[in-house]
Amino acid sequence: MSLRQPNPIDLFLGETTSGEYSRDERALLIGLAHESILAALEHREIPLDPPTPHLSEPRGVFTSLYLHAQLRGCVGYVLPIGPVYRTVAETARAAAFEDTRFYPLKLAEAPDLQIELSILSVPKAIASDAIEVGRHGLLISMGGRRGLLLPQVPLEHHWDRETFLGQTCQKAGLPRDAWKHGACIEAFTAEVFGEKSEPHRKD
Repeated sequence: MSLRQPNPIDLFLGETTSGEYSRDERALLIGLAHESILAALEHREIPLDPPTPHLSEPRGVFTSLYLHAQLRGCVGYVLPIGPVYRTVAETARAAAFEDTRFYPLKLAEAPDLQIELSILSVPKAIASDAIEVGRHGLLISMGGRRGLLLPQVPLEHHWDRETFLGQTCQKAGLPRDAWKHGACIEAFTAEVFGEKSEPHRKD
């Protein structure tokens, strides 16, 4: 079985190179995510040496998997742990096989899998009234608990700022109003692209 390679026509990679990553780089990273998952299913290794200096730079990455328009897995790192190229491969595998909300991906499902990548900036402290829905992702922490939601999430659910804050607190296992009572609020931006939907540039 051979996984289809992403066709740039099918990918929502953007029409310009105004983002940090070019169309070719975006297509390469989406293809890498697919290949990393398929290689794991076929019990083989793939080279993970970044092909360019730009793809060697460290970035936080979240990889989201979709099957028949439904979320099938999402795993990532907020802070950079290594080259973006290697991190895409590692988070793709983790989303396919280690997201405990879902059973591990099966080989028969691989051809229908769609992938969306979110490449993150470093989170920074932010005042609650400075948060921009659609631009910022949130990381809220308090008492050893931490919750994160990506910038595209409130857009998908049509949340306003306070709902976004409350939902992020809930994701952390905190009261929904913890952001009003001393929780640490950090924001980050993301360059989002993939096969699921038209990308949102949030920076």
